[in-house]
Amino acid sequence: MNPSDFDPFDYPRQWEADVVLSDGGTVHLRPITPDDADRLVAFHGRLSERTRYFRYFGAYPRIPPRDLKRFVTLDHRNRVGFAAMLGDDIIAVGRYERLNAGDQPGDQAEVAFVVEDDHQGRGIGSILLEHLAAAAQEQGLNRFTAEVLGENGQMIRVFKDAGYQVSRALEEGVIHLEFAIDPTDESVAVARSREQAAEARSVHNVLNPKSVAVIGASTDPTKVGYAVLTNLLTANFAGPVFPVNAEHPAVRGVRAYRRVLDIPDPVDLAVVAVPATSINEVLDDCLAKGVKALVVVTSGFSEIGDEGRSAERKLAEEARAHGMRVVGPNALGVVNMDRSVRLNASLAPKLPGLGRTGFFCQSGALGTAILADAAARGLGLSTFVSAGNRADVSGNDLLQYWMTDPATDVVLLYLESFGNPRKFARLARRLGRTKPIVAVKSGRNAVSPALAATSVQVDEPSVQAVFEQAGVIRVESLAQLFDTAMVLAHQPLPEGSRVAVVGNSTAIGVLAADTALAQGLELAGEPVDVGPQAGPAEFAAAVREALLREDVDALVVVFVPPLAVPGTTYARELREAVAGLAEGHGKPIVSTFLAAEGVPAELAVPGPDGSPGRGSIPSYPSPERAVLALARVTRYARWRSAPRGTLVRPDGVRPDAARELVQSVMDDGDEWLTDAQVVRLLGFYGIEVAPFKIVRTPDEAAAAAAALGFPVAAKASNTLLRHRFDLVGVRLDISSPDTMRAAYTDLRQVSGVDTVYVQRMVAKGTSCVIGLQDDPSFGTLVSFGLSGVVNDLLGDRAYRSIPMTDVDAAGLVRAPKAAPLLAGYGGSPMADLGALEDLVLRVAALAEDVPEVRVLELEPVVASESGASVVYARVAVGPPPSRHDTGPRRLRSMG
Repeated sequence: MNPSDFDPFDYPRQWEADVVLSDGGTVHLRPITPDDADRLVAFHGRLSERTRYFRYFGAYPRIPPRDLKRFVTLDHRNRVGFAAMLGDDIIAVGRYERLNAGDQPGDQAEVAFVVEDDHQGRGIGSILLEHLAAAAQEQGLNRFTAEVLGENGQMIRVFKDAGYQVSRALEEGVIHLEFAIDPTDESVAVARSREQAAEARSVHNVLNPKSVAVIGASTDPTKVGYAVLTNLLTANFAGPVFPVNAEHPAVRGVRAYRRVLDIPDPVDLAVVAVPATSINEVLDDCLAKGVKALVVVTSGFSEIGDEGRSAERKLAEEARAHGMRVVGPNALGVVNMDRSVRLNASLAPKLPGLGRTGFFCQSGALGTAILADAAARGLGLSTFVSAGNRADVSGNDLLQYWMTDPATDVVLLYLESFGNPRKFARLARRLGRTKPIVAVKSGRNAVSPALAATSVQVDEPSVQAVFEQAGVIRVESLAQLFDTAMVLAHQPLPEGSRVAVVGNSTAIGVLAADTALAQGLELAGEPVDVGPQAGPAEFAAAVREALLREDVDALVVVFVPPLAVPGTTYARELREAVAGLAEGHGKPIVSTFLAAEGVPAELAVPGPDGSPGRGSIPSYPSPERAVLALARVTRYARWRSAPRGTLVRPDGVRPDAARELVQSVMDDGDEWLTDAQVVRLLGFYGIEVAPFKIVRTPDEAAAAAAALGFPVAAKASNTLLRHRFDLVGVRLDISSPDTMRAAYTDLRQVSGVDTVYVQRMVAKGTSCVIGLQDDPSFGTLVSFGLSGVVNDLLGDRAYRSIPMTDVDAAGLVRAPKAAPLLAGYGGSPMADLGALEDLVLRVAALAEDVPEVRVLELEPVVASESGASVVYARVAVGPPPSRHDTGPRRLRSMG
């Protein structure tokens, strides 16, 4: 049948998606078009008789022309169909058709899908269901029905396990299923659990291949294809390595093949070192060969400009459509130190030892330095990925992998940009509860051109807020990252913040103690100085005694080698004295032994391959660096042990009424809400603005004051409430009509405007500000701070992302540096912090329910012993921002 026989409909390009399947492979999901007629016929021909019977309840050996036309001619509204594409082939189809309610289209649709036999069991059915449900909701549908043969257990499980509340009825061997398609907590949890497993599996395919092909392996020592092959062979990779070189029969003594397709054995991972212009042929060959993943070390993509950026986008799209994930391009490569894998598919010739720390970075050049630095410090790694331009595989994918990787206990990130910041926040917060994450976030003021195409610019307050909520240990440099990692990798987490200092130098001990106090740690007594004449045994005994004290949670050991006895003798004595003691008592030890950086051999406890392992004592060149590392770890331990909190839904909220009001404002073409609209909107969320009236004559002022109830305040402004309340004059505690008339006249003369606001006085207290910051990448943030020019100049505001827990709200109102004023510091009035927390949660609920609210500011909010009173509020609305981490599962778009 000729595709031109069909009439095309508007094509919903936004429904296209690349998705990861349960085995780590990928497919491209897109709406069906009339051009798919021949592909659909071929797909149907590859289905087994059993699969066709389950789908069509009969033999149905071929698709009649009439049915074919109906299958591919869709309006993408009432009749929707998705094709899962692998290369140019359809391997699965899902569709729904709206059911009529009488003579009118109803709000439910019948859904069905079928998966090619060779691809069943890969999770395609559940993904099709997610995307069909999302499309249906977009078109105003709210329920799905399905007819499934009772013997089709696999299809029944797809519906049953999706997390929806499914009703079932059996009639004559056919099960009728029906369920609401609105996302539920269970359905979202199911989808995210599947996402985690699938994305972790896709990274597993990269890091645990059973065989590797080097496409572009070279005999020229100056070429990257030579280097990566050499490193694979030198690391003694556990599986076969296949060089691919069209000109030479062997490379580095290993038989070479002209093309991947010529390799007789399976290939799991392909390292691509051919020029960018040859990538397309490589992708086709890898698809035909069944390669699971690519590591592209080739440069010449987005780092060179628009032309390269277009080629990079095409590379990622084509690789995903061919079923493969991509690390790179312009990547340093990947490393897995596991002794059963021994993978060095990278350009780095020197690797650290085996450890339990995973490392992700973007820059290839920096990756080489990172690996060398880790080796020099004695920091062992489990896995390492340098993703280069990060066209596909990103830090989020590695977080998914490390979440369930039994070989990784600590995660290190060097981030130059974010691809999907909302997803990063979600994943980091979950992972951080079991495995510490240490991150350097560079690119505060600029992002490299190579990353710009796949990155989202984010505001610094947003990054800081998300890191704090997720428990990410943020550091400013690679040196600080390694300093912190050395404690986490080798020592236990402290149970508290009480620190003892033991050493043989008073001066250095005092320096360590001062740094500890400056970092918010507590000193467990004065620093212990055993004196420069103390021998190794005496020194070690003092350290052991400090560790056994009940009032000590962590220990800083400072040591200056005496002239008479080698410092190495002290180190060995110390290691033997505390062997297993600190680990068993949950007390970390950091040191400044011999001014060494890393783990001196004398302080090392050998790991499986002889590298420093758990229980080794890290050393730092200065006591300040040792204590700073310990302080970061202590703050993380405090976050990790703190209650997680619960998502709180404030009482008495009316989201439907709020949405209706906001939509009416937008329909009228307005941006800023009027003062009356602001009061109504906030009222729907239980936020009361202190009553006020706008007056224009002295008599109106007196009448308004009487109606509001004395005492009142009078305020004059050059602008309306809806824009900004810039006070020109104010009179407080007005207690009579005559005083009100006089105040109006005075304010009129001072301001030069007729409009005066008369407002009921609120209880005296501390002025605060609560607002929303609309970050296009992380989403909406709730901000809190104390009002005032000084606080504004210092940027003393705290931020939290939504949704917020009760613990988040409590932390937010206590986070600003000036927050002690709310607790009576310096004689300031005590504030009802519970009332502030409730107000913050109501603002967060409004922001989550009505994303069209783009600006909201409550200032001042007067916090007193009796509660929190909103004196002024302003709100602006607009089209909601796109949320990058909502909807059905999909990989980050390359557009």
